[in-house]
Amino acid sequence: MALLMSGLVGGFTAETDWTVGGVGAQRWVLAANSHGSIAGSEVFPQSDVAVIARSHGVTRAAPLVIALAQVARIGRHTMSVEVFGVQIGNMGDPAVTSGHALSGSGQVVADVRAGVTTGAQITVGAMPFRVVGQVSNRTMLAGVPILYVSLRDAQALSFGGRPLVTAVVTRGIPAMVPAGLTVLSNQAIEQRLLANLSGAVSSINNSKVVMWLVAAMIVAALLYVSALQRVRDFAVLKALGSSSLALFGSLALQAVVVTLLAAAFAMVISNFMGGLFKQPVAVPASAFATLPAVAVGVGLISSLVALRRATGADPAAAFGG
Repeated sequence: MALLMSGLVGGFTAETDWTVGGVGAQRWVLAANSHGSIAGSEVFPQSDVAVIARSHGVTRAAPLVIALAQVARIGRHTMSVEVFGVQIGNMGDPAVTSGHALSGSGQVVADVRAGVTTGAQITVGAMPFRVVGQVSNRTMLAGVPILYVSLRDAQALSFGGRPLVTAVVTRGIPAMVPAGLTVLSNQAIEQRLLANLSGAVSSINNSKVVMWLVAAMIVAALLYVSALQRVRDFAVLKALGSSSLALFGSLALQAVVVTLLAAAFAMVISNFMGGLFKQPVAVPASAFATLPAVAVGVGLISSLVALRRATGADPAAAFGG
């Protein structure tokens, strides 16, 4: 479970990297009062796109409309989605994994986590769409699927058709942007998105610590029961001259073997548990490297519980009836 918790935290980082990096931009231009968050609702005129495109250092510019926390209706069911309005054929327009890309109004490309198939009808707000394609790994804010629509459809959905945008993405770094706008890197955008999930990350990390403490208590209880059953064995070993350090070594070895076996099982089973969650699960490589070391530490600490029972064994008990 500790590995799975690491995967949940890693999934937050992975999904922001997949989604933000998938736009294909080097820089994001946002309203300055959005404070670097694409999850905000700050807008500016679409006419600023042309100004940014002419800025020195920019080779390409594309407008985006990002509308978060939208309600989509699929048949009789409703779900929360994020909507990305993109300029068809420009940056932000995703490469589909099935079906075909956006080609006009009234179409949507949906992340597979939305659970809609190509050809299905979907309503966002009061606007009907037909699903023409699917993409993978395009979610935000802990697994909420993204729906990609044309820029004009997104403007109709969010702004009553007015020519407003929430972001402009660029290839190249703009030397200047219109007043009231600010330029941010992909990394800054990702960090701001992750900041929205800081409470969830903290809770999961705290749960992970609790799980390790529970694991230590379980191993300690097993060793203590084992020590109770082996009092006579310990007495024989002490009668034969075994030191307390040697007895501790045998207990520690038993504890380490148990925890390492549990860690190995966890490494295998964690690969099959990601599907239980709606959000992406990405166990970082560092977690697989750290787990055995933590398991050894837990085993050594747990073995201390049974040490007193082992070293307190009376050698005379070895010759009792």
